[in-house]
Amino acid sequence: MSSFQVRTDLALEARESISDTKSELHGVHVEECEKTERDIRVIRVSIETKNAAKTMGKPIGTYITIEAPQMLEPDEDYHREISESLSEELLNMLPKKKDGLSILIVGLGNREVTADALGPRVLDNLMITRHIIRTYGRAAYGNKGINEISSIEPGVMAKTGMETAEIVKGVVEETRPDVVVVVDALAARSTRRLNRTIQITNTGIHPGSGVGNYRNALTEESLGRPVVAIGVPTVVDAATIVNDALEKIVDNKDDLNDWKEMERFRLAFAELNNMYMTGKDVDAMIKRVSYTLSEGINIALA
Repeated sequence: MSSFQVRTDLALEARESISDTKSELHGVHVEECEKTERDIRVIRVSIETKNAAKTMGKPIGTYITIEAPQMLEPDEDYHREISESLSEELLNMLPKKKDGLSILIVGLGNREVTADALGPRVLDNLMITRHIIRTYGRAAYGNKGINEISSIEPGVMAKTGMETAEIVKGVVEETRPDVVVVVDALAARSTRRLNRTIQITNTGIHPGSGVGNYRNALTEESLGRPVVAIGVPTVVDAATIVNDALEKIVDNKDDLNDWKEMERFRLAFAELNNMYMTGKDVDAMIKRVSYTLSEGINIALA
């Protein structure tokens, strides 16, 4: 199973998947900060060279992972702490402007597919200000530094007949925001990170890449504006679950000469290549996590 290719949107998991012989990979810097009082861990992965980017399978840039083991629990205080941690990291990613930024927030995904509805659901709870500021000015909020926030839910190609990148690029050209913030559901490598992890990156995003459905990228190069991507893994490749099980079998097996048995495992493993798994309570999870993300964005941009 050594040829197995890990499919993950998380840079942290891509880093972990590199063998021990490359543990000191040149051009990749990892910092970790544990907020023990919050039971939240923040890991910053910086990819600084082209060779490191090629090895990691991720673009050059900064990837911040917020791990919150209790994110599935209905604890309002804990979710508030997650939102505050998200707002701190998001603010560090955004450019600085004295008079307030113009920010376009894009909710990627399909609202009718629960595990893919994170982006659209986050938009439902955002504080949108652009139309008020355009009509009455920033004085309407009593704050000259308030950000001008707009949002769009571009949907999916099956409904619109257009690439997400085409729609977003058209809106960007018309509204001219200072920065684009993209929210999307991701795919994880490990089930323990499913619905318990938030990734923030300044490298943009390739919609659908987590499930092998690659579309045109939303990046600074393609949109002409800085792009910050926020995501939570809501699905895991079924093949990775089987691969983990096989590795445990191999590790615990004394006689590895039974190739017929292993071949049957490999065949079954290959058939799972296009299957993705999510939790049985995904509807409640998406509702809870989407609100947590929207609160974090609102805190950062208010």
